[in-house]
Amino acid sequence: MASIPSLPDIQSHGKSSPDSPLAETLSILFEHSPILLSKLEPQLHLRFTSEASSTAHIHLESYTQLVDISLQEIFKWDIPSQSEIISGHPRIGENSNLSKLSAAEQGALGLKPTPPEVLARLAHLNALYEARYPGLRYITFVNGRSRPVIAEEMEDVLGIEHSLEPDQPTVGTIKPIDQESEEWRRELKRAVGDVGKIAKSRLGALGVA
Repeated sequence: MASIPSLPDIQSHGKSSPDSPLAETLSILFEHSPILLSKLEPQLHLRFTSEASSTAHIHLESYTQLVDISLQEIFKWDIPSQSEIISGHPRIGENSNLSKLSAAEQGALGLKPTPPEVLARLAHLNALYEARYPGLRYITFVNGRSRPVIAEEMEDVLGIEHSLEPDQPTVGTIKPIDQESEEWRRELKRAVGDVGKIAKSRLGALGVA
């Protein structure tokens, strides 16, 4: 399991860098994404160091505070940037190229493997969701729930019947939601919020909650 840099190291590192303790911590908690290093790390570094004005400078007291401040910054970003943060997380049901934390959260490390029909259904549900919400990836705070339960949650979000059919309904029957619509942006906000919930849950897994 990944170890996490100490709070003093995160706050006292001399300069903003893709290799800084802050960047390492963000990649662990939020999953690695280039925009974490190019945008979020510099923004937070400015708030946590003496480079900030006296009114903007923040003394970092906990990892939970780090997650909360990160979310504050992310919610200020434009829509494409917020969407990019979400895309750093693996799709529900993926088994390859997972971080150890993601694998544990999705149940990929369990003694009982996920049945192939459930994995096939999840792969199709991901395709349906991404057709419904172009530019988004389905993110949810799993919180110990099984993959079959998450599949049913995705079906409920999409408004379709619970099923293990690998290809129903077909992707071509899905009407996309416009990215300018309130529904699309509401789903984006929910997903970013769940990214934060996942990050806070990881603190517990890392023993630093």
